[in-house]
Amino acid sequence: MLEFEENLKILKELLEKLNSLEEALNISNLKKELEELREISSKDGFWENKEKSNEVFSKIKRIERKTNSFDFIKNNLKNLIDMNTLLQSEFDVDLGKDLINQTSLLSKKIENLELETLLSGKYDLNNAILTLHPGAGGTESQDWVQMLYRMYMKWASSNGFTVKELDYLEGDEAGIKSVTFEVSGENAYGYLKGEMGVHRLVRISPFDSGGRRHTSFASVEVLPEITDDIEININLDDLRIDTYRSSRSWSDNILIKQILL
Repeated sequence: MLEFEENLKILKELLEKLNSLEEALNISNLKKELEELREISSKDGFWENKEKSNEVFSKIKRIERKTNSFDFIKNNLKNLIDMNTLLQSEFDVDLGKDLINQTSLLSKKIENLELETLLSGKYDLNNAILTLHPGAGGTESQDWVQMLYRMYMKWASSNGFTVKELDYLEGDEAGIKSVTFEVSGENAYGYLKGEMGVHRLVRISPFDSGGRRHTSFASVEVLPEITDDIEININLDDLRIDTYRSSRSWSDNILIKQILL
């Protein structure tokens, strides 16, 4: 019974955190925006502008994913609180185990939501383009690049992102000399931008017959994929306009044109 009391305390703390996240994520405003976008998509002539319609549907899909995920978590959390209260008066071993497991899973989902509130940078929502290069260390560093590449591939696959290889240069003996790939999905750049920099690996080298320890380096470059809807504002006061006139007469220009023809 004490275990259920502790679990109920955790659930109530999670509910408080979720209520705070609801404000931080602007869930109510997102739902209003979703209704407005749905109204726009139902208007006559909406499909005439394919680029605009695709942009609207992309926004609808993104907002639906966020709001549906939030509502699902909140409903589940309330159900778990009710179940916890019931089990305190009517104990059931199997339901008790399931309750504890579901509480743990829900806690992780709320942590992921909390992380989303931090991804508010200008390009965090965009796809990410990564380039990996080996540093000093020869074959060791090239092998380290291959390890990093596999790691990013596995992470992307586990988190619902897709990976497209853009450039690949195989190593001389093992590993990779250079690789560039695109990770596509919502907030891909936001999640991966922290990987930018030099990564170091210290290990007993499998390529050294003496079994000595080696230090390998690999650089990781992370760039956001830039879309075509960028607005460029040019201040006319910053422009310098020079006007030039030809020194040749009109008849000279006619003569040059005839010669070229």
